[in-house]
Amino acid sequence: MVKQLSEQLADMSASAKKAEDAIEAARKETHDKIEMRREQARATASAAAAKVDADIKSAGAAVTGQWNALQTKVAADIDRLKEKRAQRQQERDVKRAQDRAGRMEKEAEIAVEYAIASIESAKLAVLDAVIANVEVREARGA
Repeated sequence: MVKQLSEQLADMSASAKKAEDAIEAARKETHDKIEMRREQARATASAAAAKVDADIKSAGAAVTGQWNALQTKVAADIDRLKEKRAQRQQERDVKRAQDRAGRMEKEAEIAVEYAIASIESAKLAVLDAVIANVEVREARGA
């Protein structure tokens, strides 16, 4: 017989509490005791899965259909979450690429401005040299 939802939720809550207690106790135990506790948990999980399987089989085609629909829904939800994650990753990749392009453009602007300043500085140095040569010629002629 299938339990009422409230009973199932109570069982789930109790099971979660037992798992929490087992994990807390395991943190304080030796490796061998933890291994034994894990094997007990594995046996309990296998028994629970077998019970669910038996319940599904006993409930017949209606439950099987609902179970299949639930599995399909869960698979679709997982696919949707994967798509959203991929989209967010792609958006982050685009944002990173845009940020990098902006930085590279700014570096190029600075490099061009530096080149212009270097040319102006070179022009100034050449004019200083020309003036110095003119002053030398004037000094020789005077």
